[in-house]
Amino acid sequence: MDSTIRRLIGFACEGETLAATLDDAPGTTGLLIVSGGNEIRSGPHRGMVMIAQRLAATGTPVFRYNSRGVGDSTGDNGGFLSAKLDLIAAVAAFRNVAPHVTRLIGFGNCDAASTLALFGRSAGFDKVVLANPWVIEPIDDIPPPPPSGTTTAQRRETWRHGAERRPESKISQDIPRAC
Repeated sequence: MDSTIRRLIGFACEGETLAATLDDAPGTTGLLIVSGGNEIRSGPHRGMVMIAQRLAATGTPVFRYNSRGVGDSTGDNGGFLSAKLDLIAAVAAFRNVAPHVTRLIGFGNCDAASTLALFGRSAGFDKVVLANPWVIEPIDDIPPPPPSGTTTAQRRETWRHGAERRPESKISQDIPRAC
């Protein structure tokens, strides 16, 4: 029989209300899952819900939250570079609702991993797990990388068009047609 309890929680951050979910369990090491971008705390295809449920069933309390402006949370989403206060507030809320947690692990994917890398220490994490950290922000009008699965020729065309729009670019406009 599963003895874990799932609770919906609201907590304050800079005058806004952030939505969170706690899958409580008796363990003293807790996991706080940070969602990235516009991803809600349930994760893609409820993936983070399933992770939280499985970990809580083995005794690990798990806290998931939506940053400002995402999902059920109020405010404006300023992206991972401005998520420090959201992260600090989430840690405080987790510790408040699960005072038995004495060791805190943070997990984030993509720009949520970057949030943890930048602000995890000041937020009070003991350890962080970073999956696929986001390290590049768009600069000026450089086109974003093409989606995976595109051919080399398609990627070359994406960059060629970006270079043609910016004649001052260091990207060669004479990109060869063959590798």
